[in-house]
Amino acid sequence: MFSVAYAMGQGGAPGQGAAGGLASFIPLILMFVIFYFLLIRPQQKKAKEMREMIANLKRGDRVITSGGIHGQITGMDESVITLEIADKVRIKVNRGNVIALAGSSSGAQQPKKAVESDKPKETEEKKD
Repeated sequence: MFSVAYAMGQGGAPGQGAAGGLASFIPLILMFVIFYFLLIRPQQKKAKEMREMIANLKRGDRVITSGGIHGQITGMDESVITLEIADKVRIKVNRGNVIALAGSSSGAQQPKKAVESDKPKETEEKKD
């Protein structure tokens, strides 16, 4: 009776121990590779671009803070920048709170105006 219980407890064919263990990890490895290329790598690239943008800030740049405040940089320190948000209204903000450039004071990033070539052409009706 004990021999039948032990016989039923044996799983798998003999000789598949090492190959079966490695084959079960292949889906996990593929999932990690997919997550790396779809999530981790783009996030690291975006963080690097953000660090470079913060390091390259200069006076006169128009910026947006994480709180949604738009302003122009009037003064800078190692960790603090001074923003002018209205005439004669200045606030100090930590450099890390800057999330985007709104455009420079020279107006290099102005909104694009509509050009006639961008508009769809109207079809002319044929007169018979």
